[in-house]
Amino acid sequence: MRVFKFGGASVKDADGVRNLVEVLKETGHQNTFLVVSAMGKMTNAMEVVVKAYFDERVGLEKAFEEVFLYHEAIMNALFTNKEHSVYKIVNLLFEEVQGFLTWNKSPNYSFVYDQVVGYGELISTTIVSKYLNEVGIENYWLDIRDYIKTDNNYRDGRVNWEKTQKLIAEGIEKNKLYITQGFLASDDNNFTTTLGREGSDYTAAIVAYCLNANSVTIWKDVPGVLNADPRYFKEARLLNKISYREAIELAFYGASVIHPKTLQPLQRKEIPLHVKSFIQPKDSGTTVAKGIGIEPEIPCFIVKKNQVLMKLSSLDFSFIVEDSIGDLFKLLHDYKMKVDLIQNSAISFSVCVDNKYNRLSDLLNQLSGKFNVVCHEDVSLYTIRHFDADSIKSLQNGREVLLEQRGKETLQLVVKQ
Repeated sequence: MRVFKFGGASVKDADGVRNLVEVLKETGHQNTFLVVSAMGKMTNAMEVVVKAYFDERVGLEKAFEEVFLYHEAIMNALFTNKEHSVYKIVNLLFEEVQGFLTWNKSPNYSFVYDQVVGYGELISTTIVSKYLNEVGIENYWLDIRDYIKTDNNYRDGRVNWEKTQKLIAEGIEKNKLYITQGFLASDDNNFTTTLGREGSDYTAAIVAYCLNANSVTIWKDVPGVLNADPRYFKEARLLNKISYREAIELAFYGASVIHPKTLQPLQRKEIPLHVKSFIQPKDSGTTVAKGIGIEPEIPCFIVKKNQVLMKLSSLDFSFIVEDSIGDLFKLLHDYKMKVDLIQNSAISFSVCVDNKYNRLSDLLNQLSGKFNVVCHEDVSLYTIRHFDADSIKSLQNGREVLLEQRGKETLQLVVKQ
């Protein structure tokens, strides 16, 4: 079998759903497993619902109504028969999530988040599945929570590969077209868990691994993997081929096209990953597979905005050695700071982090008692893979560089935004 993943941008409206059908007609749809994300920005919209729920329900009804009306408009554009079963099923899904918010007693934000936000995927796949049947493409809708099992680390569930492999191997038949949700799983108590933001790519990789699939294709609104984000860099170029190792490196440094966890299960079974455009499905796109380096061999630019650079030095000019570095990393872990770059000397230690959970002020309070701390907020971290003189010059031009780190293949610059 092969696995196709369609992200939210590909099904953001009725025309997007119709285009998905055209892609399936163009590529064929036998022996295919579809993984579909929430429509458009509905994950963000469902996050607003969760926030409103915890803010003493201020704005909860309005947030819910916006989500409902968004999906209703898509259904109205796709289905001429307003008595179609899709309306009843989607209404039941909305009633389920509203019911959960009514009886829930848990104060655990991450638990509530997973039980609520995942309905974006359940609704989107219901609509797409029903529409496929409407246009004569027979398919089988699956609840992926019955197949991918994780621990109860809500919002970032860790896959139980043994259970997941068994459930998928026993529950999926070949020669059929399946459609299911990305991002979702469940724990041993059958509560919904999620695989982390952008985890739908990871879902596709998990399914492909367990099915020994021939390939995974991620359908996006870009022509494939580019050597730079076109929002920030002019003249971004398509990478035709990338090795697993190179793709993992790019993902590690923050390239947004491929989810970091997606590549590992595919590499273990040497399942090729294709990144293609749902706008131009005949184009070849990018292939990630076993091989060497990238084609063409050109510099690759990655930027992370809104980072924090902390420069620490010892209060008494003593060396920053193993024990103090160990304490530093424990604090970074405790305050959930994602470390993107480190650099140290005898009496100083610099670290660039992503303040994802907004706990910087608490961390700084802890650090200030042990170190001299200089903190630069809202900085940008630029990474160049396979850098050359021209690529370095293009980044340094007119920017104040706060920190530079250079290796054999990779250059990183922390600059003021």
